[in-house]
Amino acid sequence: MENRALDQMYPIIFMDATVLKIRIDRVVKNVAAYIMLGITTEGTKEIIGIWIGNNETSKYWLSLLNEIKNRGVEDVLIFAIDGLNCFNEAIQAIYPKSEIQRCIVHQIRSSLKFVSWKDRKEIARDLKSVYCTITEEQALSNLNDFHDTWGSKYPHIKQSWLNHWNELATFYKYPEAIKRLIYTTNPIESLNSTKKDKIKRFISYC
Repeated sequence: MENRALDQMYPIIFMDATVLKIRIDRVVKNVAAYIMLGITTEGTKEIIGIWIGNNETSKYWLSLLNEIKNRGVEDVLIFAIDGLNCFNEAIQAIYPKSEIQRCIVHQIRSSLKFVSWKDRKEIARDLKSVYCTITEEQALSNLNDFHDTWGSKYPHIKQSWLNHWNELATFYKYPEAIKRLIYTTNPIESLNSTKKDKIKRFISYC
């Protein structure tokens, strides 16, 4: 599958990796299954490739982006990505004109990472006011309101959203149907959950 020719242009490519525990030579090891899922110009989903590597890194993603470029992908309108650091730099090195949408769900998980259990439900609820708005301007205003409420206790949350705002806010440019499609990498994470057993069996036979 990873050697076949690809379309010249994809409106959207989702990129995500899932970590699997695999028993190899009687030793359990962590391996990363890197998956790219494309939306074609006809609107159909296409698995561009599944690659096996070490734990997820932007350097490895860069090599995979080079690979799909060599296989014929000349243009991608939007990359929907997870929260890996330096992911955007890897994309811009190969596809400098592409837009990037960072997964909102990954951003929420990152925001809650150092939050007390008793506050998590309220903070998750209040963050909806940031990403469930119609305009980017209203989202930023609501982020300030969120900070007024929670900033003294969790100042890192607002700063984290601002640090990644360019990639988090891309979906505001698009109609509602496109927004719902790209604001999260859930389409590929759903694929991950259904393919894990098959991927494990494939690795075991390699």
